[in-house]
Amino acid sequence: MALATRIQVRPLTPTIGAEITGLDLRDAPNDDATMREIQVALAQHLVLFFRDQDITGQQQVDFMRWFGPFEYHAFAKPHPEHPEMIVLDQTTPQTDGANNWHTDSSFMEHPALGSMLCAVQLPAIGGDTCWASMYAAYEALSPRLRGMLDGMTAMHDLTATLQKAIAGGHATSEDLARFQKEWPPVEHPVIRTHPWTGRRALYVNANFTTRLCQLEQAESDTLLEFLLRHLQRPDFQVRFTWDEGSVALWDNRCTQHYAVPDYAGQRRVMNRVTVEGEQPYFDPSVGALA
Repeated sequence: MALATRIQVRPLTPTIGAEITGLDLRDAPNDDATMREIQVALAQHLVLFFRDQDITGQQQVDFMRWFGPFEYHAFAKPHPEHPEMIVLDQTTPQTDGANNWHTDSSFMEHPALGSMLCAVQLPAIGGDTCWASMYAAYEALSPRLRGMLDGMTAMHDLTATLQKAIAGGHATSEDLARFQKEWPPVEHPVIRTHPWTGRRALYVNANFTTRLCQLEQAESDTLLEFLLRHLQRPDFQVRFTWDEGSVALWDNRCTQHYAVPDYAGQRRVMNRVTVEGEQPYFDPSVGALA
């Protein structure tokens, strides 16, 4: 019996998120049919959760290699044994930058396709992570506003988030000019077309999006503020409570996430491996809503 036939998918909300059972992630990369089934589930549910996984750092890297080349984070702490992996080791979550709704690495020309996050050490209580569907955020806008945003672009810049990382001790002030030179601001579509599904997703976020390019500054500030508030609606979201052995896999191109910062003074350690995606694009010929 192929591994893929044993996978069970339990949706957690009508919009986003599913828990996968009947699968040992250590074995999955050895069976291409299994990995294709995981990809199908990911395309449908946007973020997948696996519990009771005894997976090593190398096995996490091996799993994510199936999805494409690794992304090497600009300024996060790399794992000492696995350069493809970063370590999120936090005791002051209010200042660490993940407590904004955001999509990862949109300041890069080729932002992340997706990530796998594995729990290493958890606080006694708290430390949940929330994800939101940017398909749902787009589709909930009025037809008139969708029509205006389709084809628009926005600037994405790492400066503000890097300054927060410096304040939290995760980077130094000497890094700022170097990183700004290496990753200058980039322009991405406000609405991006997903390459797997053809669906349209809202693609602005609080950590990196600085302005809407086709608008005057005051207009951009007002509309961007609305969009960043709009995408936080609870009906777009799923919330996950971590346990030892928990793993999350998400598509960064059509989701945003928020790390709940309610465990100050306790330690939360997570290992994350991310793979690089394509340059975001908007295809006017597909994904339009009636």
